[in-house]
Amino acid sequence: MPLNEEKKPGENLKDKLSSFLGLQAPHRNEKGLPPKAHFSIWYFLIVFLLIALVQQYLLSPKVEMISYGKFKQYLGEGQVSSLTIGPENITGTIKGKEEKKDQNFAAVRVEDPNLVKELDDHKVNYSGLYESKFWSTILSWVIPIGFFFLIWRFAMKKMGPGMGVMSFSKSKARLFAQDGTKTTFADVAGIDEAKDELQEVVEFLKNPGKFQKLGGKIPKGVLLLGAPGTGKTLLAKAVAGEANVPFFSISGSEFVEMFVGVGAARVRDLFSQATVSAPCIIFIDELDALGKARGINVMGGNDEREQTLNQLLVEMDGFETNKGVIIMAATNRPEILDPALLRPGRFDRQILVDRPDINGREAILKIHTQKVLLSPEVNLHQIAARTPGFVGADLANLVNEAALLAARKDKEKVEPADFDEAIDRVIGGLEKKKRVMNPKEKEIIAFHESGHALVAESVQYADPVHKISIIPRGIAALGYTQQQPTEDRYLMTRSELLDRLAVFLGGRAAEELVFGEISTGAQNDLQRATDIARSMITEYGMSDRLGLVTYERERRPMFLPDTFSGGKTYSEARAAQIDEEISKVIEEAHERVREILSQRRKVLDELAHLLLEKEVVQGEELRAMLSKSKPGIAASLPELPSLLQK
Repeated sequence: MPLNEEKKPGENLKDKLSSFLGLQAPHRNEKGLPPKAHFSIWYFLIVFLLIALVQQYLLSPKVEMISYGKFKQYLGEGQVSSLTIGPENITGTIKGKEEKKDQNFAAVRVEDPNLVKELDDHKVNYSGLYESKFWSTILSWVIPIGFFFLIWRFAMKKMGPGMGVMSFSKSKARLFAQDGTKTTFADVAGIDEAKDELQEVVEFLKNPGKFQKLGGKIPKGVLLLGAPGTGKTLLAKAVAGEANVPFFSISGSEFVEMFVGVGAARVRDLFSQATVSAPCIIFIDELDALGKARGINVMGGNDEREQTLNQLLVEMDGFETNKGVIIMAATNRPEILDPALLRPGRFDRQILVDRPDINGREAILKIHTQKVLLSPEVNLHQIAARTPGFVGADLANLVNEAALLAARKDKEKVEPADFDEAIDRVIGGLEKKKRVMNPKEKEIIAFHESGHALVAESVQYADPVHKISIIPRGIAALGYTQQQPTEDRYLMTRSELLDRLAVFLGGRAAEELVFGEISTGAQNDLQRATDIARSMITEYGMSDRLGLVTYERERRPMFLPDTFSGGKTYSEARAAQIDEEISKVIEEAHERVREILSQRRKVLDELAHLLLEKEVVQGEELRAMLSKSKPGIAASLPELPSLLQK
C-alpha cells in the first residue's frame, strides 16, 4: 500500500486479525509503518472462559445430580417418567408434584442386574445410549494443537518480523517514513563541508528534473568516511529529514547469518522494498563488516560474506538498476573496502567527515547545550579550545557529564567548574581522591609533574600549561599536566617536534635531578618520546645523515590508531643507523631538559611543594612563579640538537 493512501474505517481490525492468523502481511499506516498490535493472549483466555461459563450455566439444561440410592427410591415411588441408561451414567426425568415442573436428574450407574426388571414393573420408558469416542478423541488432539498454534503465532509476532522461522531471508532494515525522520541539517554542526556536499543529494531527491534537463544523473551511492563519533549516521538521518523521503536503515553485520544464501536474499529483499518506496534512501552503517575486500583472507575466505557483497554490487549497478534509490553508507575503515564498491557507478561520492576545528566544536557545543541550563560565566569558545581532537560524540558526552556533575552538587545551573571537571574526567578518567599513597611516592609524582610543566613553559613552541594535578585518575595515571593549545594545528615543524619531545622527557629528568634515581612513572612518557623521535627519522626525513628518504611501514588504518608495525623494507646496516639517530635525538633532548631544570631548580622546588600542599595548581600560578625568576632563561637554552644539523 502506498505510504500516503488513506485507510477505510473498519480496516484496522481486519488487518490485525489477518496479521495474527498469518493470512496476509499487515498493511502499513499513513506513516509507512506496520500498525501497532495491542492483542494479548489474556484476551483469548478471557473469551474462552466466558464461552465456557455461558455454555455451562445458561445454555445447558439444569440437571440435578443425585445418588443411585435416591434414584432407586424415586423409581420405587413411581416418580421416574423416562430414563436413559448410558455406559457410566443414568439420566432421566422425575415427575413433578402438583404445580411443580418435571426435574431432570443424573446419577452414576451401579452394576444392578434387577434394574431392567424393575423398570418394566413400574412401566418406565427407558432406552440405552451408545457413546462414540471418535469425535472426543479427535477433539482431544485438535483443540490442544490449535491452542498451542495460536500461542506460537502470538509469540512469533511479538518477537518481530525478523525473528520468525520462515523470515530469515527478509531484510532487517528499519523503515522511517517521511515524517518519521525529524533530524535536519540544523541539528548538524562542525562539518560544514560535508553538509554542503550532501545538500546537493537533497536537491537531487527534491527536484531531479533540475539536473536531468542538463543531462545529469542522480548519484548512485554516497560513502561517508570519518573517525568514530564524527556524525556520519547523524548526517544520513539529516539527509532523509531534509529530502522528506522514506529512509531504510540497516547495519552491515545484519546481512550475514549462519545459513548460506541468507545475506544475498536479504539484500534482494531490501532493494525490492526500497524500489516500491522510491524515491528513498538506504543507509548501511558499518559498511566494512559487509564490504571487506574479497580474497584478502589468507586463511580462507567467507563464501557467505562474499556472496552477500556480490549481490550488493549487482543491486547497486547491475543490468537491473534501481531508479530513485540512493545508497548511503558509513565506515571508518575505507582502506579495507573492496575496490568494486568504490568505483564510479556505485559509490559515486566519497565524503570525508573530519574532526571539527575550534569553530566547529563551539557550534557543536551550542547545539548540545540548547536544553542545558548554563551559567552566564560559561564560555563555550574556551571549552572548545580546551578540547582539541574531540568529535561530536565526545562533546555530547562532555556536556552530559558536566550536567550530571552539577546535578550531583544540587546546583541550579551548570558552571565553568563543572565543565572543567568534566574535561578532566573525559580525558584522564575518574578521580581517585581516596587512594592512599605514601609520602615518598607523592613527592616523586609532584616533582615529576612539575618537571613536565616547567619545561613546557620554558621552551618556545610547546602549548601553554593549563593545569597540574597529582590526584590519581583513570587506570594508571598518578598525576597529569594538562596543556591547552592556542590554535588547531595540522602540521608541525622540526623545532616544534623537538620541543614536544623535551616536554615528554621533563618528568624523568626532574626525578634524576632531585632524587638521583628514576622510577617507573615515566614509562608512557618514554614511549611517546620514542615514537616522536622514530617518526622524525623514519617518516619525516628530518635527518641529514639518512637523507631525504622515508622508511614506510605497512599501511595502517586511516581513522583508527596504529596497532601494529610493518616489516622492514631496508637493510640491517640502515636499521642500525636509524637506531643510532633515534638514540642521539633522545639523548640530546634529555641533556637539553636537564639544563633547563638545573637553571630553574628553585622554581621546580617551589612548584613541587605547592603541588604537595594543594594537589592542583593552575597554569596562571606557574607563570606567576616564572615571572619572578630571572628572565631570559628560555632564550639561553642550547641550540637544537646538533645531530639534525650534521
